[in-house]
Amino acid sequence: MIKKIPVNQLEPGMYVSDFNAGWLSHPFAFNSMLIESEANVAHVIAAGIRELFIDTEKGRDVGDGVATAMEAKQETESQVNRMAESARPLAPEPRVSLAEEMMRARSTFSEATRIIRNLMDDIRLGRQIEIATTKPTVEKIAASVMRNSNAMMTMRRLKSLDDYTFLHSVSVCAMLVSFAKVVDMEMSAIHDLALGAMLHDVGKMRVASAVLNKPARLSEDEYRHMKSHVVLGSDLIRQLPGIPSLAMEPIELHHERFDGSGYPKGLKGMEISPAGRMSSIVDVYDAITSDRVYRKGMSPAAAVQKLFEWSKFHFDPEMMQLFLKSVGIYPIGSLVKLESGRMGVVIEQSNSHLLTPVVRVMYDGKRQHYLVPEDVDLSRPLGSGGGDRIIGYELPEKFGIDISRFLL
Repeated sequence: MIKKIPVNQLEPGMYVSDFNAGWLSHPFAFNSMLIESEANVAHVIAAGIRELFIDTEKGRDVGDGVATAMEAKQETESQVNRMAESARPLAPEPRVSLAEEMMRARSTFSEATRIIRNLMDDIRLGRQIEIATTKPTVEKIAASVMRNSNAMMTMRRLKSLDDYTFLHSVSVCAMLVSFAKVVDMEMSAIHDLALGAMLHDVGKMRVASAVLNKPARLSEDEYRHMKSHVVLGSDLIRQLPGIPSLAMEPIELHHERFDGSGYPKGLKGMEISPAGRMSSIVDVYDAITSDRVYRKGMSPAAAVQKLFEWSKFHFDPEMMQLFLKSVGIYPIGSLVKLESGRMGVVIEQSNSHLLTPVVRVMYDGKRQHYLVPEDVDLSRPLGSGGGDRIIGYELPEKFGIDISRFLL
């Protein structure tokens, strides 16, 4: 049986089935292992892990009163839904249609990917870098998000497996702008924050390519080397003229954690600036929902629940609630199951309620066959393009569904 336990209950002889940690947030060669000694336990605690899963069939059990993995998942789902039910809706705002904005978003996303690729290539080759070319593209991303954030969020869900580092930078930029919009930051501050988001991983170009491009989980030594990218990136960008101070915060703080378990400084709580607390959430969300050579990305809806769970320790809980307003409880690209038995892909968020997005219904979950796609606005009553309700999310691979086919 798989059980979820607090790290202080971990003992030698237990078998960890899942360290329950975010992308690159623990230094172990595998995500499961037998705990053989007190030294192993100390290593897990030192990594900042607060809760994990054990397999009682492969190792020692734990006492009564501990939730099974399924019970823990159900409790997290209930907490997320209760939060969504009580959340105040976003203020209605005029915005262009998703279809109208999609063309501009596609062009801007492609341009931004090309710009950051060229900039990172210059860094890797030791050439002089020019940030001025990045700023206009960052402002285009911000403008697109302001017109209709759903378009840029759709583009980040269509990322390919290749060029992860570049696409991750653009995605984090777009998502941080959307987050800042919900936080109600001034436009000039959003531009500075977006610039920092675009540049947040440039230090990786100073990391050994064998480590950066390794198609497997990193060893402990490789993990320590990879962590140096934060300081390397900060040192590089701080040398450039005209860099706003706010732009440095995503670069320097995106791996800090609310409980002090992050790096490079181990800052804790309000020692981390609001921009830093925002950046850490966005960086992890995009990383764990992205496909890699050796790991399939999480479902967006599953990632939301995982981040909510981690916000008990690693992320600012109040910032997390604001982040969920920006992406939704079922983010764009989530495959959701409806009360009617149909299934569909979330294509647009609703300003009125976190649990009523627009869903492109395209699959009969009971009979397991495709349907003629139909866009259903769950915020509307039956007979006016709505009239159904989300009861959960599904994994696309379980049904062999290619989500990207239904996002455009």
